[in-house]
Amino acid sequence: MRRTTDRQKMINKEGVIHTPFYYGWVIVVLAGLSHFFSGPGQTYSNAIFIDYYIEEFGWSRSAVSGIYSLATLLAGFLLFLIGRMIDRIGARKMAIIVSILLASASIFNSMVVNSVMLFIGFFAIRLFGQGSMSLVPNALVPQWFIQKRGRALSLAALGGMIGSAAFPLINVWLIEAYGWRITWQILGASILIIFTPLAFLFIRNRPEDIGLRPDNEPALSKQEHKQLSSDISWTVTEAKKTRTFWLLLFCVAVPALVNTGMTFHLVSIFSIQSLAPETAATVLSLMAIIGFPVTFLAGYLLDKICVQWMLAVVFAGEIASIFLLKEADVFSGAILFAVVWGFMLGIERVTLSVVWPNYFGRQYLGSITGISMAIMVVGSALGPLPFGLFFDIFGGYEEVLWGIMVFPLLGILAALLAAPPEKKQLKEF
Repeated sequence: MRRTTDRQKMINKEGVIHTPFYYGWVIVVLAGLSHFFSGPGQTYSNAIFIDYYIEEFGWSRSAVSGIYSLATLLAGFLLFLIGRMIDRIGARKMAIIVSILLASASIFNSMVVNSVMLFIGFFAIRLFGQGSMSLVPNALVPQWFIQKRGRALSLAALGGMIGSAAFPLINVWLIEAYGWRITWQILGASILIIFTPLAFLFIRNRPEDIGLRPDNEPALSKQEHKQLSSDISWTVTEAKKTRTFWLLLFCVAVPALVNTGMTFHLVSIFSIQSLAPETAATVLSLMAIIGFPVTFLAGYLLDKICVQWMLAVVFAGEIASIFLLKEADVFSGAILFAVVWGFMLGIERVTLSVVWPNYFGRQYLGSITGISMAIMVVGSALGPLPFGLFFDIFGGYEEVLWGIMVFPLLGILAALLAAPPEKKQLKEF
C-alpha cells in the first residue's frame, strides 16, 4: 500500500469519503449511471414514441422528423456552453443541475398537445439528455485516469449500452400499459429519485480534490512526472489551430448523423420491409447486448493502439451496417444487422470518448468535449430529416441508405489523416 501524505491526512480530516479502493472506480460507476439516465433524451428511446405522436396528432413523418431535427440542432449549438460550465463550476454541480432539468423536460413531454410544445420538449430532452448527461461523464472520467483511461471509459460507456438495450423495451411496455404520457412522467421521476441524489452525494470533480492522483499513482513519483509530461493540455484556441481537431470533429459528426437517422426511422424501415415494430425494439436491445463485450475489448485496445485506427474500424463497420439494414427483409436479416451494428457501436462509443483527452489533455477537457458534443448533436439533428424527406418523396428508404454510405467512406479517410497533434504544429498550421 502507498503511504498517506500529509496533504491526504489534512484532507481526510475535512470529511472526504473513504474507500478501500481507488475512488476513481466510484466515479466510473456514477458516470455509467449518467450515460444510462441520458436515455430519455436519446434517439433509441424517442424512436418508440414517434408513431404514437403521428397517430394521435395526425402529423406527417417528415414534419415530426423536421421538428426533431430543428430542436436537436438548436440544442447542439448550446452544448459548448455546458462544456464551459463544467470547466468553470465542476462536473459534480453540473451533473445535479442537468439531471434535474432532464427530469423536468421529461415531465414536460408528457403534456405535449401541439407542434410548438413538441419542439420545446424535443429541444429540452436533447440538450439535457443526449447532450449534457453524456458530456458530463465524458469530461469527468478522464480527470481520474490517464494510463487506464480507455478501460475506465469503456466501463462507463456500459451504462449507455445498458440504457440503449433497456429503454426501447421499457418504453414499449410502459406505453402499452399506461400510455405515452404517463411513460414520460415515469422516466422523469426515475431520474430525480435515483440519479440526482447519487450525483450529489458521491461525485468528486478531480482526484487532486481529495488528495489523490490519476490512476491512484503515488504523489511526486517518477511515474507521476512521466504521466504529467505525457498529459499536455491544449486550450480550445490551440486545439482549433490544428488540422487534427477539425478532422476529428468530422469523425464525430458522421456516426451521429447516420446512426440517428437509422434509429429514428427504424420502426418505419422495418415496416416497409414487412417486419413488426417489436422487431425494431428487439434489434435495438440486441445491438446494445452485442456492444457490451465489444466495449470492454475496445477499451483495452485503446490503451494499447492509436485511436485513429479504431476510428477507421468504426466507419468500416458503419458501411456494413447500412448495407445490412437495406437488405434486412426477414427476421434473421434484422438480427444479423443488429449484431454488426452493435459491434460497431460498441467500438464507437468508447473511441469517441477517449480521443479528446488522449489528444488534447485534461485541463480544458470540458470546453473541448463540449464542442465535440455540440457537433455530435448537430449531426444527429441532420440525420432524421433526409430519411423523412426521402420517404415522403420516394415512399421508401433505399435511396437514402445508398446515399449516406458516402459519409462513413469519407470518415475513414478523415480518421487516417487525424494523427495525434504536437504543440510545435501550431506554428505550421
